[in-house]
Amino acid sequence: MSKKIVILNGSPRKNGNTSALVKAFTEGAESAGHSVSEFFLDGMEIHGCKGCFGGHSKKECPCVQKDDMAQIYPAARDCDVIVLASPLYYWTMSGQLRTALDRLFALEEGDGNLLRGNGKSSALLMAAEGHGFEDAVLYYDHLMEHLRWKNLGHVLAGGNMDVGDIKGKSEIQQAFDLGKSIQ
Repeated sequence: MSKKIVILNGSPRKNGNTSALVKAFTEGAESAGHSVSEFFLDGMEIHGCKGCFGGHSKKECPCVQKDDMAQIYPAARDCDVIVLASPLYYWTMSGQLRTALDRLFALEEGDGNLLRGNGKSSALLMAAEGHGFEDAVLYYDHLMEHLRWKNLGHVLAGGNMDVGDIKGKSEIQQAFDLGKSIQ
């Protein structure tokens, strides 16, 4: 059965190591018959959450702020799988991805919870200079527990100092295989 997959790409580089993981994952998922929509967050205007609790989940744009999250809300609401992709910055996800995740909270407010549960699944793709992914994975695991999403797994690619260092590494194949394995 074909799945709708949304990728939130929190990398600042369209052709960086994280984006290489995203590309491989997308190729795997599409080869299995799934549809994939990627949001390159660094190229979008997304403001930080104001903590106003003014969201209304059933509105077309559930947040009181009017920015590019309006493109992400319907996709996140209607998809089966949300993939979080990020470089590792200070032992966690990039600010671009964290900001978008915080803003998804509007789908949990007001008229009904349209984010938590609902049979959604998620995967995590990360690239880094080093190998200290533990805190990011801990955060991701807590997020999956809170949202009641099925954790499909993760690909953590360390040792990538410069753009393109990931080329030819086993994590590219792992990302492809993870995308292809979605059922």
